[in-house]
Amino acid sequence: MSSINKGVRKAEVALKWDPSPMGEPPHDLDLVAATYRADAAGEPAYVVHFDSRSPDGTIILARDSKTGQGFGSDEVMTLEFDRLAPVYERVVVGVVIQQRAGRKVFGDVANTRVRVLEGHEELATCDFAAVAQSTAAVVCEFTRGAAGNWQFHDSVRGFDTDPQSFIGLMSG
Repeated sequence: MSSINKGVRKAEVALKWDPSPMGEPPHDLDLVAATYRADAAGEPAYVVHFDSRSPDGTIILARDSKTGQGFGSDEVMTLEFDRLAPVYERVVVGVVIQQRAGRKVFGDVANTRVRVLEGHEELATCDFAAVAQSTAAVVCEFTRGAAGNWQFHDSVRGFDTDPQSFIGLMSG
């Protein structure tokens, strides 16, 4: 974290994985962010995923790969907490594997890694080894403190679920 007083103002979550072996269906992993209001009971106010952005433009999925091919990160999400409306108090970020060509878990996808950055400072990195048998995982969350500053929480939790159901499970 850059400063205890300032909290996290802007973060980037970057996801990378290797393409599937030749002749196999492509691996399609997706970054997902769910934003929660202070008064909400488990349901997100909105979800950013699949090459989309938040209604106010504070959370943007700038890159959406369906194969893992290319240089650098395959998917990148930017979260601008200093612009997020005061009604929101929590943002949970996860990764889910699309299950179009049969059940795939993180252990089936080579060199999967997610990094959470604030500027050039790495807040966390995860290779999914701890949740290798999962099809989806929460990788971190950000919460708004009493003073209005945002705090980062490294929180890797695996789930065995489909992409749509994962959104409902992220808050737990």
